[in-house]
This record gives sequence, C-alpha cells and structure tokens, in this order.
Amino acid sequence: MSGARSLRLALVAAVWLATGPLALAQGTSAPKSGPTPAAPMPDIKPHAPLPAQPGDAFGEEVQLPDRNFVYIKGHTNWDTAFDTLIDAFKSLNDYLTKQNIKPAGPYLTIYTETDDTGFSFQAGVIIAQPLANPPKGDIASGKAPAGKALKFVHRGSYDSMDTTYEAITNYLDDRNLEAQDLFIEEFTSDPAKSDPNSLIINVYVPVK
Repeated sequence: MSGARSLRLALVAAVWLATGPLALAQGTSAPKSGPTPAAPMPDIKPHAPLPAQPGDAFGEEVQLPDRNFVYIKGHTNWDTAFDTLIDAFKSLNDYLTKQNIKPAGPYLTIYTETDDTGFSFQAGVIIAQPLANPPKGDIASGKAPAGKALKFVHRGSYDSMDTTYEAITNYLDDRNLEAQDLFIEEFTSDPAKSDPNSLIINVYVPVK
C-alpha cells in the first residue's frame, strides 16, 4: 500500500538502519584491555510515542461526517514536514482572524500525494459554513473527507508517528485490510499553539 503509511515505514526502516545492530557494529572498534566497561544504557527508541491512555481508539471503525473545510495547500520534504505544517497552520490562523472566521472543529492534515522525498498536503480546519467568498491562491475551501474509516490515536511528537504508523500497518496486515491512498491526521488542539512533544493526533485510515 502506498501513501503516507508506506513512507513513514520507510522512515522507520531508515532510523533502524542508522541506529540498529549493523550500524552499532560498524561503529564499534576492536575491544581493548582494561577495566570492565559499565553496563550499557537501556535501549530507548528515538522519538517513541507517549503511552496510550484508556479509551484510546486503535482500529475503531468510524463514520466521518460531511464537514466544511478551509485549508492551505502545500508541499514539503519529510525532513522539514512538521515545521512546514506548523507554518501552514499559522498562516491559516492569520487568514481566519482577518476574515473573522472561527474554527468549528479540529485541525486536519490530509496527505494528497506522496513520494520518497516528500508529500503534498492540505492543512486546514473545520468551519461551520461554506465560505461566501472562497479564497484564492494557496488557501482554498471545500469538503473534508467523509465516509467509513478506521481510527487510531497517537500521543507524542510528530516525529514519533513513524512507530504509530508501523503499528497501524501491522493491524491492517493482520486483518487483510487495504487502505485507500489517503490518510487524515486530526489534531485534538491547535497544533500551532500546542506542546510539540505532547500532541494527540487521531489518524483516520479510509479502507477499500
């Protein structure tokens, strides 16, 4: 399956190759005589998600409702993805303030196209009513994705989502489910104003 999931898995693999047994073996010199070295530090995965909380969905089937959506279109590399998204949300907030439009629901990131180096996205927020004067340029309005999807809750930083997507992949594979080439990340708070290490993101995976 292509899309954001496969690319996040590629990132997981890259991290493992950079920090796993092979990399450690290559970076270890021949043993030298001398005092016995101290016990190694515990193996802590970089960018690990925060622990799940009771009630966190993981594979819960939900029906995404029909909702109005105003968003910024953009493209970014994976290395700078979170910073680019935060800049997009800040620009969107500036637009909403100038137009006196109040959010009526969560902030979303929708992956619309991906490749090995980056992805195209829509970073936006749910609003109550369609815009009477639709914006032009990089800001647009329309409908957020609707329909049946599986919901997965992620807690922690954006970088640590690789681990969450790996778990999602295993969940889908174990059940022989095939996802559509569309992934939705729903922030439970304004990402531009939230602690980047304590995010709560609902990942919605529409399935075929």
